[in-house]
Formats: sequence, C-alpha cells, structure tokens
Amino acid sequence: MKKYIYLLFAGLSFSVAQSQEISDAMRYAQDNLSGTARFRAMGGAFGALGGDLSSINVNPAGSAVFSNNQITLTLSNFNTKNNSNYFGTHTSANDNAFEMNQTGGVFVFRNHNPNNDWKKFSFSINYENINNFDNTVFSAGVNPTNSVDGYFLSYADGVPLSVLQDSFYGELDHGAQQAFLGYQAYIINPVDPNDANNSQYTSNVTPGGNYYQENSVYSNGYNGKLSFNMATSFKDQIYIGINLNSHFTDFYRSSTFYERNGNPTNLDFTVKSIAFDNDLYTYGTGFSFQIGAIAKVTNEVRLGLAYESPTWYHLSDEFSQDIAAVSENINGELPADIVNPNIINYYSPYELQTPGKLTGSFAYVFGKTGLLSIDYAIKDYGNTQFKPSNDVYYRGLNNEMSNTLNTTSELRIGGEYKINGWSLRGGYRFEQSPYKNSSTIGDLTAFSGGFGYNFGVFKLDFAYSHSDRNSQQPFFNQGFTDAARINTQNNNVSMTFLFEM
Repeated sequence: MKKYIYLLFAGLSFSVAQSQEISDAMRYAQDNLSGTARFRAMGGAFGALGGDLSSINVNPAGSAVFSNNQITLTLSNFNTKNNSNYFGTHTSANDNAFEMNQTGGVFVFRNHNPNNDWKKFSFSINYENINNFDNTVFSAGVNPTNSVDGYFLSYADGVPLSVLQDSFYGELDHGAQQAFLGYQAYIINPVDPNDANNSQYTSNVTPGGNYYQENSVYSNGYNGKLSFNMATSFKDQIYIGINLNSHFTDFYRSSTFYERNGNPTNLDFTVKSIAFDNDLYTYGTGFSFQIGAIAKVTNEVRLGLAYESPTWYHLSDEFSQDIAAVSENINGELPADIVNPNIINYYSPYELQTPGKLTGSFAYVFGKTGLLSIDYAIKDYGNTQFKPSNDVYYRGLNNEMSNTLNTTSELRIGGEYKINGWSLRGGYRFEQSPYKNSSTIGDLTAFSGGFGYNFGVFKLDFAYSHSDRNSQQPFFNQGFTDAARINTQNNNVSMTFLFEM
C-alpha cells in the first residue's frame, strides 16, 4: 500500500535563475486609459488640446495651455468582468475596486514683459494609477485530451533522477523545481527507477482523457506614475513641454489549478486529482520621459506631436508553490501526496524595458461651444526587452518577443459640447492587438461619456467608460498550453474635483 507523503520544508531560496514570461512583460508594456473624469470621458484624446492634468500623459506641452493654477483629485470605481469559455463550458468572474486614481496640480507663471515672446511658463506634478491590477479570472471545463502532467513532463525531460530524489526544492532552478514537484507528488515516474542517471519520465495520471479542470487566478496591485512636468508657450501659439516620470509597481497574483478524472483504475496507484498553487509577487520602480509640442495653427485648429520614451523598470520577483495529488488503485485506496516546500524563491533583480510611443494629434475648437479631438499613436511591442540582454534565458525570451509581438496603432477620438455651465462629453478608443496572431490578446474597443458643471472656482466632472477585449489565456507556459478564451469587459465610473486658483 502506498503511504501518505507530506514533504514540508521551510525557508528562503535565493536564485539567479529566472522564470519571466512574455505575459509578465505585457503587464507593464500595455497602456490602460486612466486619469481625470474629463480625460476619460473624451477617450483620452487630448494630445493637441492640453488644459487637463491628465493630458500631460499624452503630450507634456499641454500644461502650458492652462490659464490658471489648478488642483484636481479623481476617485474611480473599477469593475472588471471576465467571461471564460474552456472547451464549451462558460464561467464568469467579477472584481470591483474603488480608489483614488489621480491627483495633481499645475502652477502657471505669466511673463508680463510685452517684448518677450515667451508668454507663459508652467510647472505641474501629477500622479496617476496607470494600471489597476485588481482582477479575477475563473475557467472550468472538461479537457478531452490533455492533462497537466504534460507540464511536469516537459520540465523533467533531461533532468537526472538523482537530482529529483536527492535535492531540496530550494537548491534547484525554476525548471528543475517544476520537475521536482511533479516527481515528489507522484505525478510523473522515471522510465528506469533503478538508474540514478535516468532522464526520461512517464505520466502517472490515470489515462483516458476527459479531464475536468479548473483554473482560478486572483491578482491585485497597481502601477503608479508620478510626473514632473515643465512647459512653456511661445506667443501663445507654440507650446513645448517635457515630463520626467517616476514609476512604481506592486503586483500580486495567486493561481490555483485543479484537475480530476474518473477514468478506470488498475492495480497501480495512479493519480486521480491534482491541486497546484502558484503565488507571484513583483515589485519595483522605473523611469521614463516624454517630450511634446502643440501648435495653434489658427484659432480653431490645433496640432500636436509627442514622444514617450521606453520605461526602464527595475523589478524583483518572489515566487512560491505547493502541490497535492490524490492517487487511487482498483481497491479504492486513496493515498495523498502533498508537496509544500514552504519556501519563497527570491529571484535576482532584473530590468524590463517597455516600448516607446509616438503620438500625433489634431483638434478643432468651435469657439467656446465645443471641440473635436483625434489622437493617433504608434507603438512597437517587439522592442520590449528583459535585461541583462546577454543573459541566455533573456536573450531567448527577447528574440521570442521580437518575433511574436507587433507594431500597433491606437486611435482615440473625443468631443465636448458646452451649454452654459454644463459640458457634455463623449469618446471612442481603438487599440490593435500587440500580438501578431491577434488572438493571444485581441483588439481593444472602448466607448466613454460624461458630463461636468463649472461652479466658477470649483468644477465637478463625471465619466463612464466601457472597454471590451478578447484573449486566449493558457494555464501554463509549456507542456500543457491549452487555453481558455476570455472576454474581458471593464467598466469604470470616475468623479473629479477641480479647484481653480
């Protein structure tokens, strides 16, 4: 009879081995429309307009458009719904968060010398939560063919049996750790158990297909951006600005994969169910800069051009795992193998360089009654890089991203119409998939609307935005890569308090 096995370790593991994936890079490379309620209501199309604190995240020259000092504070409610389809089984999960996602101030200094063409100088500080990581995804269904055993087999191939038998989890690199968990949980077996150099393995999962599988992913955290902005205007016709941006991020993800099957058993103890937990914590800081210009061609027509540099992140990862597998034989005995190393892997800090972005803008202002604004941006996700780039693992991953990711375009359209003290706003946003296959992450479509009222020195703005995007999310990155089809819908309600001095 097979015994119950509990492998418990405790401690910390410091490793130079890496485990990053393309999805980790995309978490920071992709933009998420944030900011003031007016900015969100108009779809973020502010590159040629300025005059809004969030507009400096598109074009730094926008702060020189302000006529007076302003302070803003924005509160937002974020609701994310993920609809999953995994082999025909439909599930859904919701996540809701309320937070202060923007605050800042702009200070305008006028030059009263009539002989000086530089009429205005502005300085502003603005904080925005450019990405809210609170999210929940739940997928479930019956996989007709593949078990999670393929994940552990893919890592075990080539690893000597002696390593899996005689090593401690904390001594191994990431790949060998996955093989170790699969072997110690009795999910995989060596082809020759008597050969310490054996490096080939077979599955111990009950064969026959039709594996019921669940995958739950819960995440929270933020990606914050603090911008220090300076801008000036020449004859109140040309506006030039620069941002120096400090980034800081805190991300936590907990995932649980579960599998069971009802396939016929035999005299051997074969695996009937598996529960596999993975927890990731990533934190760090970054830096970027932006430069931009706005030209007031006529009283009605405005043109804008802005460049956003790559963001250079310095990140650290902490990672932990545990696994439990239940086996059964023809006699109905149910021994369990529980492997909980109780170890946190501290990986060596690494660098991530996200791609830069170029934005061209056009706006038409209808006197004091309204405006129409259009932004068009280009971004090459293939330039995303992990560093040090001479690292063997990162070199392969960077090549994969260069071949997998695409140059994308983004279109933002916004409009505003004023009636006395009221302002009515609407917006549209379209962003292409960053993947060449357009299915791993699909195109994004978003609509928004809102209104505001001017009380004089105080303004109050409201906005609602909705975005929709499809993606395919494999539960694991190799060996077992069957994916759930996810439709993600984001609904956001924002309220901005604006004080003018």
